[in-house]
Amino acid sequence: MINTDLVIIGGGPAGLAAAVKAYDLGVKVTIIERDVILGGVLNQCIHNGFGLTRFKESLTGPEYADRFINQVYSRNIEIMLETTVLDVSKDKTVTVTSPRSGIEKISAKAIVFATGCRERSRGAINVAGERPAGVFSAGTAQRYVNLNGYSVGKEIVILGSGDIGLIMARRMTLEGAKVKAVCEIMPYSSGLKRNIEQCLNDFDIPLYLNTTIAEIKGKERVEGVVIAKVDQNKNIIESTKEFIPCDTVLFSVGLIPENELIKKLGLKLDLGTKGVFVDQYRQTELEGFFACGNTLQVHDLVDYVSLEAEIAGESAGKYILGERFNGKKIGVSKGNGLLYALPQKIDITGEEDVKLFFRVNAVYKDVAIRVTSGEREVLLRKKKLLTPGEMETLVLSKNIIKELKEDIKVELVWKE
Repeated sequence: MINTDLVIIGGGPAGLAAAVKAYDLGVKVTIIERDVILGGVLNQCIHNGFGLTRFKESLTGPEYADRFINQVYSRNIEIMLETTVLDVSKDKTVTVTSPRSGIEKISAKAIVFATGCRERSRGAINVAGERPAGVFSAGTAQRYVNLNGYSVGKEIVILGSGDIGLIMARRMTLEGAKVKAVCEIMPYSSGLKRNIEQCLNDFDIPLYLNTTIAEIKGKERVEGVVIAKVDQNKNIIESTKEFIPCDTVLFSVGLIPENELIKKLGLKLDLGTKGVFVDQYRQTELEGFFACGNTLQVHDLVDYVSLEAEIAGESAGKYILGERFNGKKIGVSKGNGLLYALPQKIDITGEEDVKLFFRVNAVYKDVAIRVTSGEREVLLRKKKLLTPGEMETLVLSKNIIKELKEDIKVELVWKE
């Protein structure tokens, strides 16, 4: 049995930031990472745009990761690479396996889940057609091109306008491929506005809204796709079907927080975030278990992943040192227009402001975000534009929180 204070599962941007914050409080930290290197998905994100919030400069993904990797290595933080977590028990025993040591057990005083997320696959959305070569998730294609140096295709159609899909549309164009279309089943793009401009508009790549891939054609290799418009119920409109010749199809149809280990603990997941329920300290409903980063909610920017991870790392460190987050808690629920609101619980005995994160379920203009507690309105903020592709935040001051007596609801309202 290996003994440590804090086990952090995941060595990506969330795990690294949480580890540094916890170590600086004086606790022994162990990072478990199943890849051969630290950094997570950032290692394959060679485009710039990272760190604008955190470091006030534009960095590539590997450069951003390197900032935190250097901080980890400069401290006495134990790192277990090529190590897969098999099980986590409620007594905080972690079972791992690695080529180096086989199966081992690690006993910890607290655990932080920083396992990131995975891509939704073609099978998850039931696209009809053959099963030829040339069908990839956008992230897999990104890894092949950026890390392995492979060319995945010459004529590309992308389904989904998530940020990875938009970035890969630009990347494939720069590699000499022709991106014939980016199809999005929703009436709006699910990516950041800056990525729409920099990745599609700047390269004259067409974006087709309310459009999906009805069928993939080809036996040995993709020969083309049939695209079609969809109605309000997302049903294909047969009369709008159109064949586009191509040799490669990329899917960018959403990310799913990686929570298989959390499910084994019996913790329920939020249907909006697909992550676990937490309070403002990022502690789950099980004392001593914390979650952060994309395993908790899918973030737009890695800068926000790091900030959230530091909350979890600091909270886990304080928990190990004897502080307990067991004060009176109220619930946070989503109302009209929202996909989710996080954290789902607020400890009203806390002495700090609480930042609420939320996403809307459609494009809204000239609305207000309202927070109510029972029948009382406690906060109202007007917004000119809200889109599902942009995570929104709202700060509840500690003075407001101390006055709360009932659960709160976050919703959109239309004001005259």
